[in-house]
Amino acid sequence: MRLGVLDVGSNTVHLLVVDAHPGARPLPAHSHKAELRLAELLDGDGAIGSEGVDRLIAVVKEALEAAEDKGVEEVLPFATSAVREAANADEVLARVAEETGVQLRVLSGEDEARLTFLAARRWCGWSSGRLLLLDIGGGSLEIAYGLDEEPDAAVSLPLGAGRLTAGWLPGDPPDPADVRALRRHVRAEIARVVGDFSRHSTPDQVVATSKTFKQLARIAGAARSAEGLYVERRLTAKALEEWVPRLTAMPTEERAELPGVSEGRAPQLLAGALVAEAAMDLFAVDVLEICPWALREGVILRRLDHLPT
Repeated sequence: MRLGVLDVGSNTVHLLVVDAHPGARPLPAHSHKAELRLAELLDGDGAIGSEGVDRLIAVVKEALEAAEDKGVEEVLPFATSAVREAANADEVLARVAEETGVQLRVLSGEDEARLTFLAARRWCGWSSGRLLLLDIGGGSLEIAYGLDEEPDAAVSLPLGAGRLTAGWLPGDPPDPADVRALRRHVRAEIARVVGDFSRHSTPDQVVATSKTFKQLARIAGAARSAEGLYVERRLTAKALEEWVPRLTAMPTEERAELPGVSEGRAPQLLAGALVAEAAMDLFAVDVLEICPWALREGVILRRLDHLPT
């Protein structure tokens, strides 16, 4: 069947269309995305303003039209941290449902971590053994660990690259004092949960998903996306240590000229790098693998698991 997963994230609204059936890997057929940056549209009370809701509704309608054009039989719609944490989340969800007919499923942070872990486990396979997963989104950081398809430990922290950029790094380039303050904040937040994972065995493999990690790996020398999904891409702690000071000194315009960095994501790259560096340091990770599957694939795989064979 042809499935569509509609991901209302903190940075983008992304429709991924796949051809899928139980027991087979989902084959991407179409991708439709719009940058919305909901995490940056919150007002002083933490609510998504009327303009932001209007834009969200318009983008959802566009995605539904694209799904219809591509012959999608079922759309799996969900929202993550930006909607989940909005002060007016119920109102936003009601308006979206009323004006588009889409009932957005709001994933908890732990749900995000677990579904992303499922995708990474399926991609890496059982031979990867004990798996540690890191995922930096626009609004949150997900960390999960386990030997099976359900992780033994899974947490979500409010350390998304978009959220941190908006709240901590107003300058362009940012003030070094602001960068140091953010660095302290990020490390303190991650350090609080390290103990939840350290009681488990050392991971056999560490993987990272998300656009942030892909871009960091690319600027550190990893293969271009055009070279295909199956090319091994890695990110080392040493490379991050070298790149963070360079990113700190760069204005957004200069970051956007780096290989693999889009104009829309360039402002968030430094905050994402600080989170990635802290996570790798505090979890004692020297090198990690970039996994091309993430949350959207996890949602699709979970749906396929419940289809009759």
